[in-house]
Amino acid sequence: MRRSASLQSLLIYGLSGPIIALNVWLLSVLFRYFQHPITILSIAAILAFLLNYPVKLFERARITRTQSVIIVLLITLTLLIILGVTLVPMVIDQTIQLLNNIPDWLASSQDNLGKLQVLARQKRIQVDLSLVTSQINAGVQNLLQQIASGAVGFAGILLSALLNIVLVVVLAFYMLLYGDRVWYGLINLLPSHFGIPFSKSLQLNFQNFFLSQLLLGLFMVVALTPIFLFLRVPFALLFAIIIGISELIPFVGATLGIGLVTLLVFLQTWWLAFPVAMMAIIMQQIKDNILAPKLLGNFIGLNPLWIFVAILMGFEIAGLLGTLVAVPIAGTIKGTFDAIKNSKHGNSVYSYTVVNDSKFSEDE
Repeated sequence: MRRSASLQSLLIYGLSGPIIALNVWLLSVLFRYFQHPITILSIAAILAFLLNYPVKLFERARITRTQSVIIVLLITLTLLIILGVTLVPMVIDQTIQLLNNIPDWLASSQDNLGKLQVLARQKRIQVDLSLVTSQINAGVQNLLQQIASGAVGFAGILLSALLNIVLVVVLAFYMLLYGDRVWYGLINLLPSHFGIPFSKSLQLNFQNFFLSQLLLGLFMVVALTPIFLFLRVPFALLFAIIIGISELIPFVGATLGIGLVTLLVFLQTWWLAFPVAMMAIIMQQIKDNILAPKLLGNFIGLNPLWIFVAILMGFEIAGLLGTLVAVPIAGTIKGTFDAIKNSKHGNSVYSYTVVNDSKFSEDE
């Protein structure tokens, strides 16, 4: 009996790896085939998750659900129009200037690295920076070629982006109005001991995670913009926005954003790169150690190693979108199985607080 049990366990653990790998491959194939509709639906769902917070606030003021959704969408569209008129042109202008200045920065970076090479030789430090220079030049030139090839169809890309934005807003509107009915209908198809904790865990992870990431990214933009302006960093607003947007990628996004901005500043003025990196790292530490624990808390409860694995798998399956949703999906899976495990030990399945009210709260 013991041998048969050990053999069964060996088979289960031995086959789980190939099965997981096969499922990951199938998901990546399906995503590439239905990439556009999945991306539109995912962004609309995330937007609906975020807008559900103000909708709930208006509902508490005894305004109907439909009226609350319309008010929130009108406010959101107004804010987007204001940003589109004020902030977006500035960012586009700075982006164009940055792309035009990169070739000149490459030339100046070679001179800066040459000066560092001479200084290192004077200090009797054997350092060869020629390989670094060639790698930087090759990487940036490759990036410029990709941008130039994509800029050929800029008008078509812009029109497609505007249509996608309209689709996202329309889908988010209908998700806010009728998403609960569709979602609860799908959940009712699952066994109750799995469907209810899965629904609550999904709401908890996605709503809190993306709202927290957006607030943390906004903090980095607001904090770094005046600092970069004070340091007279070129393209201060654009660089602060790059670091803030990179905050949407959990765990490694901020490091990648700060590294990219530091590299771009180094290409132009090498001595300015150090204070830029230091101030960005200081703001990142304030965010990670003071703001993030209050906003994120421990609602995901994942080991950092598993977070990194989830991000890698998400990127392999769905690219950038996969990296954005990998952590809340992993947190949803963990929260669901933890709730089921607790229920088997006699604990309540609903031992955690859910931000969003739902019909299931009546059964608690």
